[in-house]
Amino acid sequence: MAAKNEQQAIADLMATSGVGFGTSGARGLAEAMNDRVCYAYTIGFLQYLEKCGDISPGDEVAVAGDLRPSTPRIMQACISAIQDLGYQSIYCGFIPSPAVANYGISLGVASLMVTGSHIPDDRNGIKFNKPTGEVLKSDEGGIRQQVVQLAVDLFTDEGRFIQAGELPEVDQTARRHFINRYLDFFAPGCLAGCSILLYEHSSVASSVLLDIFLGLGADVERIAYSDTFIPVDTEAVRTEDVALARQWAHEKSFDMIVSTDGDGDRPLLGNEKGEWLRGDVLGVLVAYYMQADAVVTPVSSNTVLEKSEWFEQAIRTRIGSPYVIEGMQQAASAGAKNVAGYEANGGFLTHDPIEKDGRILSALPTRDAILPAIVLLLLARQQGVAVSELSDLLPPRFTASDRLKNFATSLSQEHIATLAEGGSEAIMSNFPGLGDVIEVDQTDGLRITFSNEEIVHLRPSGNAPELRCYNEASSAQRAAELNAQCLQILSAWQA
Repeated sequence: MAAKNEQQAIADLMATSGVGFGTSGARGLAEAMNDRVCYAYTIGFLQYLEKCGDISPGDEVAVAGDLRPSTPRIMQACISAIQDLGYQSIYCGFIPSPAVANYGISLGVASLMVTGSHIPDDRNGIKFNKPTGEVLKSDEGGIRQQVVQLAVDLFTDEGRFIQAGELPEVDQTARRHFINRYLDFFAPGCLAGCSILLYEHSSVASSVLLDIFLGLGADVERIAYSDTFIPVDTEAVRTEDVALARQWAHEKSFDMIVSTDGDGDRPLLGNEKGEWLRGDVLGVLVAYYMQADAVVTPVSSNTVLEKSEWFEQAIRTRIGSPYVIEGMQQAASAGAKNVAGYEANGGFLTHDPIEKDGRILSALPTRDAILPAIVLLLLARQQGVAVSELSDLLPPRFTASDRLKNFATSLSQEHIATLAEGGSEAIMSNFPGLGDVIEVDQTDGLRITFSNEEIVHLRPSGNAPELRCYNEASSAQRAAELNAQCLQILSAWQA
């Protein structure tokens, strides 16, 4: 007897499950991401790529995940969907997001990463990649329109598999391929004499970082591994991590602290003084070292990009790697030859292959945390300075950012819209003492530039119920003060 099927539109699934698209794929509460939801999302993703002519049944699809507790179950649901639709799964195990994307691009196959990135482990997500790279915002509509067939006898009423399978044996090829990407490009022993403190916590990238830095000749000390997931956010660094870095700098001697967020696509780097580096400053330094001619970054990033006058083009986008990738594509289409991008969280993207000293680094148009970590040490060595002194190469512009948690997205949007509609008078009333408003940018959220060149940028998070606030000023102390002042003002919005 033929199996009984039911139809499910992905758009309806989003509405009923609460698992929707954020800035980096599907995200939701882990309990909402049950087997049925994740299975259906994966079917919809593959069906969409089929209709675009990107893949066809029989092709391989690579799968990997981070270290949060719900990840193995979700990976199993994704693999079941891949196989049931007639594809072959490559189970890459627990490796960084850019590693599985890089592998998929190199093979010309689709891939997906089960990860919630930096958000707490009561949430998770699925990041989808086409054979050419990330699913972009222009693809989301097509995925939403998919109607999938689901066998009724696969799931319980609660959406769990009636007969849950087991994860297959790990194929280590993607991991090795990612490590060799850097060992083959950078000169052997180029980091000899560098002392690295590897802050492991629960990052899925920690073992990959260890192998790469050891392979390039650095001395590496591993520290603070956690078998409990820690939601490390590279834009809003936890007070615990600020204290840890200062403690390590007091107790130890090293050139740099190296870490990432949970899925290994955002670097968290600290200098020899135990100070965490801002991702948007890091992005400018990496682009400079890699000799980019066009640099794309979201509107929230530090204006030091333009003020440095290092690049032929500086292009601003909405926040999120899909928008940065689209901006890089447009820059390349317009004739730029070495296009790179970065986000304020530190993730670095390359649109074009990079040649240096006769070696070629293939393009990786997705956030990468490894390249910035290596380049920062090489740039410091090239300049003959400590990592903490690299910022002296740049004009004095400093940023600070943080977020208010448990802040409903709809409430954030309502308040921001009201503020924007009120114009300069309403803005200055809410943020007194900053001078006249000279520019308002609504590319993504509300970004306000005042006559004293200080910036206040408000934006609801695309991944969690949080209101983010980004600030910029002429000193680190003032940027931090302004951020604290703004968060105090914004907290009244929650009342």
